[in-house]
Amino acid sequence: MTQLRKLGLFDAKVPRYTSYPPATKFSNDVTSGIFKGWISELPQNARISAYIHVPFCRRLCWFCACRTQGVRSDEPIIAYMASLKQEITNLSAILPKGVKLARLHWGGGTPTLLSPAQITDLATHLETVLPMDTDCEFSVEIDPNEIDGPRLDALVAAGMNRASIGVQDFHSEIQNTIGRLQTYDVTKAAVDAIRARGITSLNADILFGLPHQDATRIAETVQMLLSLSPDRVALYGYAHVPWMSKRQSMIPTEALPTPETRLELFDVARELFLWDGYQEIGIDHFARPDDSLGRAASEGRLRRNFQGYTDDTCDTLLGLGASAISRFPQGYAQNASSTAEYQKAVRAGELATGRGHLFKGEDRLRARLIEAVMCDFNINRAEILRDFDIAPEDLETLLQRVAHDFPNMVAVTNAGFVIHKDGRPLTRIIARAFDAYEMRSEGHSSAI
Repeated sequence: MTQLRKLGLFDAKVPRYTSYPPATKFSNDVTSGIFKGWISELPQNARISAYIHVPFCRRLCWFCACRTQGVRSDEPIIAYMASLKQEITNLSAILPKGVKLARLHWGGGTPTLLSPAQITDLATHLETVLPMDTDCEFSVEIDPNEIDGPRLDALVAAGMNRASIGVQDFHSEIQNTIGRLQTYDVTKAAVDAIRARGITSLNADILFGLPHQDATRIAETVQMLLSLSPDRVALYGYAHVPWMSKRQSMIPTEALPTPETRLELFDVARELFLWDGYQEIGIDHFARPDDSLGRAASEGRLRRNFQGYTDDTCDTLLGLGASAISRFPQGYAQNASSTAEYQKAVRAGELATGRGHLFKGEDRLRARLIEAVMCDFNINRAEILRDFDIAPEDLETLLQRVAHDFPNMVAVTNAGFVIHKDGRPLTRIIARAFDAYEMRSEGHSSAI
């Protein structure tokens, strides 16, 4: 604990590194014209991934820092759905022939607030432009408070074969404090309904570091979640960033656990998942050994994207909807964050690109170094020298410099670079050491 404190675990604020560079470094350099060029340069018959963002919630949770807005009527949703369909239509004129989806994810917000007819309409329209390949994984974020049989039936008919549910914590005091009321019974009913429709792949998210959370409470939440037998779990640290998400000002800071307690909460939950037979994936995921994420980790195919850890190896991710981020071999492009600006652009027949990042210099090299330590806790020297234009002595210098900054926690080996087990809580800080961009801590969350 002393060494972890000395190396900054309890003080540092660093990126989550779901992209490199982080989205805080995006600029106006990427225009709709540049983005259009990237799309048109896709190979014919390419397999890509797509993410559809639905930024609405019936009720805003105070803990959430996602780009969402509350709605009391269906009018904003109806207008937005029309814009989403128009964006897809706009893309149809640019996409090369034969492009198909290997992965599709609907996120939010709350995509399950869509009516069955809206779900079917959106899925049908997307299929005409970007059809799903025969082995496509189609996942949807499902709010147990905002789902029913007809909506699940529509999702399954549209091809959904993986579901993701948010739990956060089952304790009533914590739920009241974070503005997320969701009982175990409601959650179990949603899980049972999902599985009754033949969906065997289930993800779940929980949070550590929430207000009023202690070791006993997180242990109870994990044990209740384990009774639902999710295939994989994301154990995220709650990021308290009220300067970025004003709704978090509703959460009393005095009720938040200390950084040292956050580490204890994580360890309690981690031990319970391991005890129940889950495989540890990266810094904050757990999966059944027969889950595809577990197999990817075992086989060295684990990757990192905006949803966290993934076994998706597609070079291209197409983001649809307000604030959605696309990833191409050339860089990142993000749609306008404001739903009004987004809808104005697509209604005019344009792409809604607002900002992004063009890869340059050592971006791709450093992105891979960071992804390697985040996914595998090691860097394979032979792989880096094979895939990137870096001299062996320059790579060695970089690895030695980082190792010098984290004594006893990492090592430079014959194979490359490794983070020791005791040093894994520092992984995001170690990843930061490979980041060439200047960073302001205000834009990022606690390292633990």
